[in-house]
Amino acid sequence: MSTRTRLPAPVRTGPPPPTAPAAPAERRRDRPRLTAKPVVNAVLVVFALYTLMPLTWLLIASTKNQEDLFATDPFGLGAFHFFTNLGDLFTQNDGIFLRWMANTLLYTVVGAFLTTLVSVACGYAFDKYDFPGKEKLFGVVLVGILVPSTVLALPLYLMASELDLVNTYWAVLIPSLVNPFAVYLARVFSEGYVPGEALEAARMDGAGEVRIFARVSLPMLAPGFVTIFLFTFTAAWNSFYSSLMMLNDEKLYPVTLGLYTWYQSVQQQPEYYTLVIVGSLVSVVPLIVAFLCLQRFWRSGLTAGAVK
Repeated sequence: MSTRTRLPAPVRTGPPPPTAPAAPAERRRDRPRLTAKPVVNAVLVVFALYTLMPLTWLLIASTKNQEDLFATDPFGLGAFHFFTNLGDLFTQNDGIFLRWMANTLLYTVVGAFLTTLVSVACGYAFDKYDFPGKEKLFGVVLVGILVPSTVLALPLYLMASELDLVNTYWAVLIPSLVNPFAVYLARVFSEGYVPGEALEAARMDGAGEVRIFARVSLPMLAPGFVTIFLFTFTAAWNSFYSSLMMLNDEKLYPVTLGLYTWYQSVQQQPEYYTLVIVGSLVSVVPLIVAFLCLQRFWRSGLTAGAVK
């Protein structure tokens, strides 16, 4: 008769098995998520107020005359003289402000469009074509992004002087056509928006490279084109130093340089102070209109390259 022996139960020496967390711990863990959204919203509100405060002051100050501008609080309302100030702005010096605005539209709209077209073509070529030294040449373009524009001002002035372009429209337009950052953005947009299969299909149909770029690639790059255009448009509208170096005739000034010359005369002619404020407000309007009209392309263009 055999006896059956019972083995001793194994002794567990490790840590106890994990248990389900208690409900209060879950609530404590979720509490930072609930408080994070109001904190982020509060920070965004602060930044929005900080951004809009100068524009708000500019709008309020444009409605005041010379006396109320210094007699009232910065954000306090005075007598409404906005339309009177606007009339004085447009009639000062035989309407020179309107000439400055027309010059600025020429420098920005025409210059930004040509710059965008050249940059998109270059970025498209860097993305879709293979040629010797391609990446090294693109590295030179990236190095150009790191060079400040003020460093190039004197060499550009000397080159324009040798070509007799100083104090002409070309002295401002031609240097603006080269934009390394726009070329970099155009290559990113080309990688995200233009599939290689579409180009191969167009080549099989017998289309040339120029026609492929104009009829196939450029419509696909429309959001990127508009995004680069807005970047260059804003930079050209706010450009000041290049115009200061290249131009001597006030009839060729952009609005930024013209308002600066008026501000330099405030000590001798205090009435220019109100004109500078109203002119600054008027000069901001085209930027706002351009952004509102093209914001749909702007939002879609900023997401280029995120998903391929």
